[in-house]
Amino acid sequence: MDWTLDETFETPGGMVRWGTVGSGDPIVLVHGTPYSSYLWRDIAPALARTRKVFFFDHLGFGQSDQREGQDLSLAAHARTFAGLLDHWELSRPSVVAHDIGGAVALRTLLLEERSYQDLTLFDAVSGGEWERGLFRLFLEHAEVFQQLPGYAHEALVAGHLRHATRAGFRPGILDAFLSPWRGETGQAAFYRQYTQIRQADTVPYEHLLSDISIPVQLIWGREDRILPPRYAEWLHAHIPHAELHWIEDAGHLLQEDAPGQLLACLTDGFPSP
Repeated sequence: MDWTLDETFETPGGMVRWGTVGSGDPIVLVHGTPYSSYLWRDIAPALARTRKVFFFDHLGFGQSDQREGQDLSLAAHARTFAGLLDHWELSRPSVVAHDIGGAVALRTLLLEERSYQDLTLFDAVSGGEWERGLFRLFLEHAEVFQQLPGYAHEALVAGHLRHATRAGFRPGILDAFLSPWRGETGQAAFYRQYTQIRQADTVPYEHLLSDISIPVQLIWGREDRILPPRYAEWLHAHIPHAELHWIEDAGHLLQEDAPGQLLACLTDGFPSP
């Protein structure tokens, strides 16, 4: 399907592209890595039946600008997200965040001091010891990965994406996720963003997690191989009042593996604002 972000927001590092659909109380969708707002292609229209839905591609991702010298740290993404909320004139939206989008949303709430109506985090980076697996190899051997032949780079990214879903991708979907990371520019952008995402940027707010007073729900795929269930349990222990929902037979990408169950949690998990 066509997924074009028609709106733009200028940042010091380049243009962030965003879109909105629907009307009603605002809800903002925040993606992670190595994905883009295309993850919300099924979720956003469904939420738009009753809500005004905002979505965007992080700087360096998807349809947003990719170029040398960009600050793509979690701290920078949080500053950009805070700027977007101000640009949209949203004072207390609902926020839904996945993967590193969780850390971005938490930094924006706790350190950039923006207010939310409520917060949903699913299969999300939040804190603790999360530099692991392939991600750690990217950090430790960036110069090797940056020199991979194009075919080897594309095979690696495709394998990483497949590892995130238990059900597999429908026809054409994997290709859409691969597209921003192809070619010389895309390959450089892929490792540029991965080598700037650091656990050090989640440490500063960890001690503040228990102070969160807004409604919070946590949703996790039982078969998540990127951030296994222990990360949900860590987060739940640090935000004790949060409601934790497990989705069986689903991996890291609930948008792909269990969109109906995810949508049910997003529409039924909180009282209407």
